[in-house]
Amino acid sequence: MRKEVLFSGFGGQGVILASVILGRAAAVYENLYAVQTQAYGPESRGGASRAEVVISDEPIDYPKTLEPDYAVFFSQEAYSKYLRTLKEGARVIIEEELVPRRDLDFEKRLNVVALPLTEIAEEATGLSLTMNILTLGILTAWTGLVKEDSMERAVVDAVPKGTEKINLKALHRGFELGLKARNGEL
Repeated sequence: MRKEVLFSGFGGQGVILASVILGRAAAVYENLYAVQTQAYGPESRGGASRAEVVISDEPIDYPKTLEPDYAVFFSQEAYSKYLRTLKEGARVIIEEELVPRRDLDFEKRLNVVALPLTEIAEEATGLSLTMNILTLGILTAWTGLVKEDSMERAVVDAVPKGTEKINLKALHRGFELGLKARNGEL
């Protein structure tokens, strides 16, 4: 089993942190093999950001995504650049307010959940910057890529001390939305 996950957006959205947390949940708490890679533009805030996680039950011979099974798009630039690299049937989460120009015809080949993620995060926690953690909750509950408990533990490990409660609130709201997605309610 080899699963490839692509996170992309722009600097400051927590793309890289989200990928690190997913990799930690898989490797540390589920005893799977996981490799995380990242790339970002020279301007850390606002520049393009991409992170990949490969998860497997056997050693990983190539650490980059070839045809992602899952993707998260937090910006129009990321969506436009990477959408067509996805495997047919890939599960995709889109920040719909930041990706206004979508290729709905191509999306028919994919399983897509498009939501105002930043707005939902702000409503749930009062902080828009918890959007990446909310998205991890959606990804976890929708796909079963890792267990919810593993993701909770990885989030607590990775977020700054003192922010665990608010980040877990975002994660749990994401779990609720991911369950709705799994049940075909989104």
